Amino acid sequence: MKIAMIGTGYVGLVSGVCLSDFGHNVICVDKDPRKVEMLTRGEVPIYEPGLDVLMAKNVAAGRLEFTGDLKAAVDGADAVFIAVGTPTRRGDGHADLTYVMAAAEEIAEALTGYAVIVTKSTVPVGTNAKVRAVVEAAAPGKAFDVASNPEFLREGAAIDDFMRPDRVVVGTTSDRAKTVMGEIYRPLFLRDFPILYTDLETAEMIKYAANAFLATKITFINEIARLCEKVGADVKQVSKGMGLDNRIGNKFLHAGPGYGGSCFPKDTTALARIGQDYASPMQIVETVIKVNDEIKRRMIEKVLDLGDGSVNGKTIAVLGVTFKPNTDDMRDAPALTIVPALVGGGAKVRVVDPQGRREGEHLLPGVSWLDDPYAATEGADIVVILTEWNEFRALDLPRMAAGMKQARMADLRNIYSPNDAEAAGFEAYAGVGR
Repeated sequence: MKIAMIGTGYVGLVSGVCLSDFGHNVICVDKDPRKVEMLTRGEVPIYEPGLDVLMAKNVAAGRLEFTGDLKAAVDGADAVFIAVGTPTRRGDGHADLTYVMAAAEEIAEALTGYAVIVTKSTVPVGTNAKVRAVVEAAAPGKAFDVASNPEFLREGAAIDDFMRPDRVVVGTTSDRAKTVMGEIYRPLFLRDFPILYTDLETAEMIKYAANAFLATKITFINEIARLCEKVGADVKQVSKGMGLDNRIGNKFLHAGPGYGGSCFPKDTTALARIGQDYASPMQIVETVIKVNDEIKRRMIEKVLDLGDGSVNGKTIAVLGVTFKPNTDDMRDAPALTIVPALVGGGAKVRVVDPQGRREGEHLLPGVSWLDDPYAATEGADIVVILTEWNEFRALDLPRMAAGMKQARMADLRNIYSPNDAEAAGFEAYAGVGR
């Protein structure tokens, strides 16, 4: 099938590359000429393990190409995916649908025959109905259907998530659209991955509900972690004991500095606003948002405690600033709250992150960037582990402690145990929920 993917951000690029690997002919469209040129040269503008190899393979096979010409890409397409950004709108917290509606209008004008217009972007309930209205107004009489196909990709594991999904959700009431979408995802259907067909509104709600629930699990275990610190329990063992219950499961039960990234902060805020608009307050979600902000501030206090109440004049090495490992994404990362607070408190901050420097240099002014964690901790007073990159999971702790001015560790991801730190020569250790 011929597929046009409008938008080459994280979701659009990963989805377009993976769909081409299914055997479809995919044209990815972006308005930024520099990004199109970069992609055409085979350069990937985001860090996602394995994406560069998969992209090169399908470009070489003639199934994948990049363009700034939306009209040419849509011409004759069986499906046109909208995968543009829906950032939080300033002032009210709603998802900003400006780019979605602009794309819908351009697609309408470019249609040359029947196509399914598929919303891949995360959008509030009712958005796909608005997309239909925009297309009908811009192109009266043209044949098309609208479908909702939310994404559930984890950054750092996006290719595997696309190729081996827990489920594929398709919202549409059109049998013709179901046929097209079924053909697009036929490789997954043949391998017995579940495809759930719903109406548009249900598909839209599934995405928000799923992300809000996962954010709630993260926030819940962080609340438990705080209580564990008060009563003398170990949150890692509590998490393990909870996770062994099949009704609960062990995923997203890792205490830390709070959730971040491109989805959870934006989607929880949007869902809370939707609830308010419909006079059905999402009280749990609203509390999750509030508590997650408090958790980040609590992490700052842990570092201050290690500095005997102040970090002024102290040298602090921060290991990891992206919101999670295996990505270069800094959006709403806990580091964006914690690191500026340390700099503002008078600390000299050295940062090490395998992929975070490209975005982090302009987001975290006033810090020094190094490539080696041992160089970063040499002569430092405190080391803070903020992102659990594999590179930080097997550090030579005795070597690190020996090189520090004061061997103190804030392990905000609980990678190491207090016993590990003490045996290595650290004079003070602060974890989460211990």
